[in-house]
Amino acid sequence: MEEESVEVLPSAPDEPACAERGYTEPATDTERDFAEVLADVVHVERVSVDSHFFDDLGANSLVMAHFCAKVRKRTDLPPVSMKDIYRNSTIRSLAVALGETAPAAVQPSAPARAEVVEPVGTFRYFLCGTAQLLLFLGYLFLAATVTARGYAWVSNGSGAVGVYLRSLVFGGVAFVGLCAFPVVAKWILVGRWSTREFPVWGLTYLRFWTVKVLLHANPMIFFVGNPLYVLYLRSLGARIGRHVTILSRTVPVCTDLLTIGAGTVIRKDSHFLCYRAHAGRIETGRVTLGRDVFVGEKTVLDNDTSMGDGAQLGHTSALYGGQRVPDGERWHGSPAQRTEVDYVRVAPAPCGTQRRTWYGALTVLQLFLLYVPLTVGGLYKLSAVVPALSDVLDPGTAGFTSPQLYLDSLIISTALFSGLVVIGLAALLTVPRLLNLVMTPDRIYPLYGFHYSVHRAITRLTNVKFFLWLCGDSSYIVNYLRGLGYDLSRVEQTGSNFGSDVQHETPYLASVGSGTMVADGLSLMNAEFSSTSFRVSRTSIGPHNFLGNHIAYPSGARTGDNCLLGTKVMVPLDGEIREGVGLLGSPCFEIPRSVERDSRFDHLRTGRRLRRNLAAKNRYNIRTMGCCLLVRWLHFFFLTLLGLAAVDLHGALGQVVIAASLILALVSSTAYFVLLERAFTGFRPLKPRLCSIYDPYFWWHERLWKVPDHYLNIFNGTPFKNVIWRSLGVRIGNKVFDDGCYVTERTLTTIGSACTLNAGSKIQCHSQEDGTFKSDHSAIGDGCTVGVGALVHYGVTMGDGAVLATDSFLMKGEDVPPHARWSGNPAVEAREPRAVEARDSRGDPVTRRR
Repeated sequence: MEEESVEVLPSAPDEPACAERGYTEPATDTERDFAEVLADVVHVERVSVDSHFFDDLGANSLVMAHFCAKVRKRTDLPPVSMKDIYRNSTIRSLAVALGETAPAAVQPSAPARAEVVEPVGTFRYFLCGTAQLLLFLGYLFLAATVTARGYAWVSNGSGAVGVYLRSLVFGGVAFVGLCAFPVVAKWILVGRWSTREFPVWGLTYLRFWTVKVLLHANPMIFFVGNPLYVLYLRSLGARIGRHVTILSRTVPVCTDLLTIGAGTVIRKDSHFLCYRAHAGRIETGRVTLGRDVFVGEKTVLDNDTSMGDGAQLGHTSALYGGQRVPDGERWHGSPAQRTEVDYVRVAPAPCGTQRRTWYGALTVLQLFLLYVPLTVGGLYKLSAVVPALSDVLDPGTAGFTSPQLYLDSLIISTALFSGLVVIGLAALLTVPRLLNLVMTPDRIYPLYGFHYSVHRAITRLTNVKFFLWLCGDSSYIVNYLRGLGYDLSRVEQTGSNFGSDVQHETPYLASVGSGTMVADGLSLMNAEFSSTSFRVSRTSIGPHNFLGNHIAYPSGARTGDNCLLGTKVMVPLDGEIREGVGLLGSPCFEIPRSVERDSRFDHLRTGRRLRRNLAAKNRYNIRTMGCCLLVRWLHFFFLTLLGLAAVDLHGALGQVVIAASLILALVSSTAYFVLLERAFTGFRPLKPRLCSIYDPYFWWHERLWKVPDHYLNIFNGTPFKNVIWRSLGVRIGNKVFDDGCYVTERTLTTIGSACTLNAGSKIQCHSQEDGTFKSDHSAIGDGCTVGVGALVHYGVTMGDGAVLATDSFLMKGEDVPPHARWSGNPAVEAREPRAVEARDSRGDPVTRRR
């Protein structure tokens, strides 16, 4: 295929695009200096001060990011951000906007307070890792012992009633124990959390990590959105008022520092951890929410933040350390700022304490009388009904080296895996549709009733990730989403209409216009909540849009046809309907819909070339899907083999073999997926790339994304995470603290020693826009900190000791100087005179409002 790929990702625009279209000389020194810098970046002799950066010069955001970086190194010029570039797209307008009449008033860029990472001795580092490993092994041995003895006791029951009753007792006790264990451990190991800071890899950190891991492994996470979850947080020390609704599955760790007033609503994917990692230390801090507060989806509440009574925080927003929203005010953005948009758009409904109590009680009865006995006693009764399976599960029936064991594993794993795939798909396409018959769009329902339960069931069933993972980034995702209930109009098939990470509240009220393409991380917010009520409403995305990564798209969004929604953009709910423009940032601002360079592959998306390319991509994707199913089945087969071998050896070795099998399953699964990913890359690093989505390289890259990596979360906050990143090809230094960062392109990423990577952060070394794919290296220097929920794009360099604040978006091509502090979406330098976050005399974070 000709003209589909460019091996090296250039930073300068194409030469024809830079042809001069009339020349206007600079009128001031600032204009002249800006013109010289830009001419050097785009490799031309001179640049007219009236030439439009994108339309006339053919530049793009990566080129202009390099321009901004060069300007910031000049002490005689005012600093320039990408937001300045988009709002002032000529040198003349840029100079006027930045106050070119008084360049002497601009002070040199003083770095923020240098964050020195406390050196960690190798002995302490390895001692902490060893202690974490021993605690993990001890927990597995305890779980194996309880499970083995419990199942032995259940199997001694007489008849179906006896097995049911014993399953009820054992399962109920085990469930309560799993929920109570983290509570007891927290009060014994920590007591009450207080505002403090302590270094990672020490004894205090070990206690912190133990409590955090136990909370994350807690089955109470399945009760998010239920009044029982609020009660559980109270048992951990959180101060939570009446009638609070929490829909986020992100579990707060330092719960004694969390205060939530009555009637507050917290939407899903919100982070309110009450701690953060910074410069090699854990900092705990308070999060205080008043009465009747609303916290939107995909938000972050940093340490020492508060919201007054009746305050609101919109979606895709963040409160930085020290920010306080006064009573009754509405804020949005990252960092948040005042707005007049009302984010609570559903009227209240009768939903008192009695209704919540009954809902919680019915949930407990349903759990203990149905789900627990079915789960615990189901395998035993299945083995009794199927004699062949009973024979397989009898201890001592086959040795570990017996061919019969492998044959049994092959038959059982194949039957279970294929059955789960086929029956699961059939259930997803039918059961939610039947449930949806009782739901009426735009009708207000009270929380914690029949319709609320139906809505939660629809949401959980239709958001199963397996089939999205299997069909995403291919033509077949369109058929799957249509089968779920999406209204996709007349589809203009591209082969990459949707990624493999699409969420919704209900698929039956999701509309996507013709010709629209969606990258990963889309969340359709087609349900609205108050503290007492909810409703489902249609969410519609216009035709010929492109949506970047990690976007929360609400119902009533003010976007129309032919829009580009950038990564992490806050989709607006106010103003005129935007059409034919791009939107970027939080709060959003307009940017060009596309530039000349982004359309270089458009000729491959029409006519006979499109049909030929699409057919070739479909054939490749079919092979990828088959390969993915084979990879998952092989893993399932190995786990089945390991489980049968453990059962076979249990009679001779007891509970030790069960614990050993669990450990071996984790270690071997990690090694399997690591080797699989490296084998897919041929054990060679990726190279920067600019190509069409119809380039076979891109299809191969999509296949690489499908290698399962869910196992990574188990190792968060331990030294073993660094070992795994290194084995996957990340060039990572020593003693990096990774509390839950995700790296998409491992071999394009460099992470320096003693870096601090927070929970929910991401380093993404690629971008897709319409029909173009781009990737490049990103480098994080020694001692850097990447905040909670922050995203680092491709082509980025962070100097040693630099800090990227909470929920910030560091755009492609940015060059962060050493020890600088950047914040915001998109991120800009937080200069000392107008810093978003400073320090008070005690070292606690304090935010000054601008």
